Amino acid sequence: MPNPFLTKDFQIRWSTLHPKHIVPDITLALERAQANIDAVADQDRGRMTFDSVLIGLEEATRELNEAWALVEHLDSVCNSQELREAHNEMLPKVSAFRAKIPLNDHLWDLIETYSKTDEARALTGLKQRVLDETLAYFRNHGADLAPEQKKRMEEIESELSQATQKYSENVLDSTNAFELIVDDVEKLKGMPESAIEAARADARDKGHGTPTEPRYRITLKAPSMLPVMQYCDSEDIRRTVWEGSTRIGRAGEHDNTDLVWKILRLRHEKAKLMGRAQFADHILERRMAKNGATALAFVERLHQRTKPAFEREVVKLQEYRAEALHVNHDLLQPWDVSYWSEKQQKELHDFDPEELRPYFPMDGVIQGMFKIAELLFGVTITERESIFLNPTETADETPASTDPTRPGPVEVWHPLVKFYEMRNADGAHIGSFYADWHPRDSKRGGAWMNYLLGGTPPVNGKERRLHLGLICGNMTPPVDGKPALLTHDEVQTVFHEFGHLIHQLFGEVEIPSMNGVNVAWDFVELPSQIMENFCWSRKSLDFFAKHVETGKPIPPALFKRMTAARNYMSASAMMRQLSFGKLDLELHMNHATDTDVDLDDLSRAITREYQMPLQTYAPTMARRFGHLFSSPVGYAASYYSYKWAEVLDADAFTKFEKAGVLSEKVGREFKDKILSKGNSDDPAVLFRDFMGRDPDPDALLIRSGLL
Repeated sequence: MPNPFLTKDFQIRWSTLHPKHIVPDITLALERAQANIDAVADQDRGRMTFDSVLIGLEEATRELNEAWALVEHLDSVCNSQELREAHNEMLPKVSAFRAKIPLNDHLWDLIETYSKTDEARALTGLKQRVLDETLAYFRNHGADLAPEQKKRMEEIESELSQATQKYSENVLDSTNAFELIVDDVEKLKGMPESAIEAARADARDKGHGTPTEPRYRITLKAPSMLPVMQYCDSEDIRRTVWEGSTRIGRAGEHDNTDLVWKILRLRHEKAKLMGRAQFADHILERRMAKNGATALAFVERLHQRTKPAFEREVVKLQEYRAEALHVNHDLLQPWDVSYWSEKQQKELHDFDPEELRPYFPMDGVIQGMFKIAELLFGVTITERESIFLNPTETADETPASTDPTRPGPVEVWHPLVKFYEMRNADGAHIGSFYADWHPRDSKRGGAWMNYLLGGTPPVNGKERRLHLGLICGNMTPPVDGKPALLTHDEVQTVFHEFGHLIHQLFGEVEIPSMNGVNVAWDFVELPSQIMENFCWSRKSLDFFAKHVETGKPIPPALFKRMTAARNYMSASAMMRQLSFGKLDLELHMNHATDTDVDLDDLSRAITREYQMPLQTYAPTMARRFGHLFSSPVGYAASYYSYKWAEVLDADAFTKFEKAGVLSEKVGREFKDKILSKGNSDDPAVLFRDFMGRDPDPDALLIRSGLL
């Protein structure tokens, strides 16, 4: 298949996407994109239209964007040395090309000239917003800079892309570098049987142990590490695993310290070129917060309101441990916090989160979540048969489908990946998506949603362009053919990423770049976080929380204990997130150009009032903080947006609650007034249209039991 990364297939032939094709295919895509850009810029100024200028600009890079999205996606889920080398060879070229677009004088002159035409002045609604957003994007990316400044801006973008990619690789490689092989199951005493079995199976798969003399493998991937930190009675084991986690992005050749400073300085220099005092003011200008000072004030205000409850929680946990061990009251060690928190929670609320696992088999959670979406939003979600082909196999020999209108199995990139179709109530196919939920060494950590193809509704006689999305995670995997049983936290993560997905797939904006999740960064978490609320309501839980063996729902007594424990250590959880937001903003606003400063000491000073005092201080999170440093922008100077959007979701969900939670009427309103609207209007206007008022700033504190 020639140029497989330039595929026009909707259902991707993943087995054809070999790393050897990346360099020639992306090189060709870059050449074509440049020719398209030149054609747009060279058009007759006397015959300009909205479509020829703004839609023409968007379409000019579509092939490149879709091809590069495939490369970036494979780098996230199927990382290999060959793929990494090809990706890194093309990354600076793609970054430089994208950086040059707003720096193109001829193109910028075209857009500015069009903006002064009678047609442009008469624009309203979506088209007016597209023009405003385009003008702002070009200005915010250097269109008005002097020639020598534009040259430096191109260099900065290229350097940032390479530095953040190396940072991400270091996190993945140092995470995979750690393993703890335990030879005696007694050393894992206290851990759930499911976690022990998973550790045994993982060791076996890696060649450790025998059926008669099993070994147990612990890694730094969340499903392996978290049960150790929460339940393992052996302090030595907990400490070893914790110490391993502190070496992520910090050890030897994988040390990210210099990269953190390099990325901060490049971002700061970029902001200064744009006439801003620091990066937060530059990046937040088109977001709800508008500037760094507003975002920082938001974080600090929540901190002050949370601090009294946080300090009480810390003292109570210290006292609980001291009484349990009959020792003097003292600060905890970092490897003791999760362990003693779980014990205290069990004693206070007679609740162990592990009791819920049997009620959350992965398949049941997914199907129940789909049923809730179908009820609330008037859609149907159907799994298609999928097939995994090795690159040595050919699609010609296997009936893999590439056309959504034709039957046949859909090819996927790994045997555990699934593929689904989503249709509106009238049967119209609006989009499809892949789901990849379990960890492996070639896959980056965390959970995320993305899209490969942006869709549009059928307008002006044109056919609907289908959305193609994906959701990925690192949830508890199945062991020895048994169903994967999730924790309640993992269930919330699944619902969270699905919220991002439906934000994209429900998009009904006729211009792809204004659709779905392409919204202000401090608004994008509203759809994802509002979905987490359905993991707590009895009515919605009964759709998916059913015992893996009996099929029965969560018993009333267990549900009561679960909800009673919901706000256990809620101030500490709030403070943890606020500490990340504080560190992020302070680094980007006030310390990006520091010299001769120890990164750990600085981080500790910034977050001291936000963190539990401990006997041993952990190295800074900054070296493995992928949200901030694994891409040129990402959540940089924007991590506060999780809490910002959580205020919105806590408030917005009250409308569902007042209508009985699973309200078709409210669900349709949320879909029509927020999910389908993308970036077609100001997010504050969209929220006000849904709620009939501005957000209640106290909603989050009320839900968290802190007010």
